[in-house]
Amino acid sequence: MVVSSIDLQGGKVVQLKNGKDLMLERDDPDALITEFDVYGETAVIDLDAAKGNLLPEGGTANTALIKRLLPQGTVRAGGGIRDIARARELVDWGAQRVIIGSAAFNAKKGGAPGSGILNTDFLRGLEKEIGKDRVIIAVDAIHGDIAVKGWTETAGIGLLEAAREAEKYCGELLFTCVEKEGCLQGTDRGLVTRLRSAVSCRLTVAGGVSSAAEIEALAKLGCDAQIGMALYTGAVSLTDAFIAGLNWDKVPLIPVIAQAPSGEVLMLGYANREAFETTFATRKLTFWSRTRDVLWTKGLHSGKYLGVARLRADCDRDTVLAEVVPHGPVCHTGSWNCFGTPRKEG
Repeated sequence: MVVSSIDLQGGKVVQLKNGKDLMLERDDPDALITEFDVYGETAVIDLDAAKGNLLPEGGTANTALIKRLLPQGTVRAGGGIRDIARARELVDWGAQRVIIGSAAFNAKKGGAPGSGILNTDFLRGLEKEIGKDRVIIAVDAIHGDIAVKGWTETAGIGLLEAAREAEKYCGELLFTCVEKEGCLQGTDRGLVTRLRSAVSCRLTVAGGVSSAAEIEALAKLGCDAQIGMALYTGAVSLTDAFIAGLNWDKVPLIPVIAQAPSGEVLMLGYANREAFETTFATRKLTFWSRTRDVLWTKGLHSGKYLGVARLRADCDRDTVLAEVVPHGPVCHTGSWNCFGTPRKEG
């Protein structure tokens, strides 16, 4: 799966190099999240909160914008989440998951006796309040040392040790290779490989991911990819990123389940790379016909097409769920769906 980044600073969408140097700035976050949500989750990050740039009245220059963006897609929200109340607030605003960074770690390894490397009281409270599956812990590192306080300091904690402990308290880990962030030179694949071997939970990799080939290589390691600079500069398209993340070694055609807004399953078809490219280009669900061995856009001639809202790969990356808006009955028999069940409303 590909995760698209919307990093916010001063009320603008930005991309920073190594978390410090401003490389680009945009002011179209609503259009971006609408586009990004078709392909996967979006990470909305409050960089000002991460760096402690708070307004006198509380919050940051990004607060109102974040509150507006969170309900617009499948969003993971992060940046400066230091207490349970803030995590709860973001979930209430619409975040599916929250990303916990500095607050997950004790300031320095070897602090108070028995304190350990994690802020376990905070993490246990977070699990109780919003659930473990909603928690992502960021094990961001600079040359293998956990980075904290908006990546301005290191914590004296090794990445692999931190990750092994952190996965006990979350559903996913997010690793950013800080020294590669924004450089478009590729991430540290060797370090990612060691990290993947060290933990069993879901793992997303960010920082320097620069090509569809790299996304494919990360997927083969069992990692999702989060992209920012490569996406904004056009080095990687979301269509190529989505297709690269699928498990083509396992199956030559990917099963695609079409689901209506009501949750009703409408039909099952199969897609190759060309079919996915056409689906994203036209926003009409397209398959590869196994009987005719041709590309097939559902409803192309009848007008009863399936408008695509979003596509999501499953955990093994060998099946795709397509959330669609049907424009008429789906089955060739005239039935609303291909399984003969009554149409669901809603």
